[in-house]
Amino acid sequence: MLDFKKDDKAFYPTTTAPTIVDVPAMVFLMTDGVGDPNNSAMFSAATETLYGLSYAIKMANKHVLEYVVGPLEGLWSGAGFGGDKSEFTWTLMIRQPEFVTSQEFDAARASLLKRKPKLDAVSVRLEQLTEGACVQALHVGSYDDEPATIAAMEQFAAEHGYVLDMDGPRRHHEIYLSDPHKTAVEKLKTIIRQPVKQAV
Repeated sequence: MLDFKKDDKAFYPTTTAPTIVDVPAMVFLMTDGVGDPNNSAMFSAATETLYGLSYAIKMANKHVLEYVVGPLEGLWSGAGFGGDKSEFTWTLMIRQPEFVTSQEFDAARASLLKRKPKLDAVSVRLEQLTEGACVQALHVGSYDDEPATIAAMEQFAAEHGYVLDMDGPRRHHEIYLSDPHKTAVEKLKTIIRQPVKQAV
């Protein structure tokens, strides 16, 4: 059975030690939004929609490949970093097997809309993302404590000849390995990934 976390271990680290990785093209379901994830109805609805579509695609392709639906991921930007979280701009996403086509995605969306017409499945897209060179590490604990992990990642990157590269379209990336509704805050596991480039 395909399980991204187990089969692509380089991109889903189980250690808090930072690493440099070259992330290849991956296929995702994606949807965009704004606001504080802690109290945003848009964020909650986007999460429900992405999981609904992901499981619809999985059930429709059981004859092709057995696989584990990937974790929720997020690309983040905006003034919410160190400030008002309501000013976050985010793209939520869930990775899909490479065989998933636009036709299968459209069929899953039509199926989900029949079952849950209130979900905004129309705003979701199937898209390929290539991140390239990044520094990453596993963060354990509260999301609010991430700055310490990020500082260690930046130091590690600098020691290996890299600097952060988030001035353009490349963004702060988080992969949520824990359900915050079922996991104690101090035990939350989140992979943090930051784009980097060679220092001049």
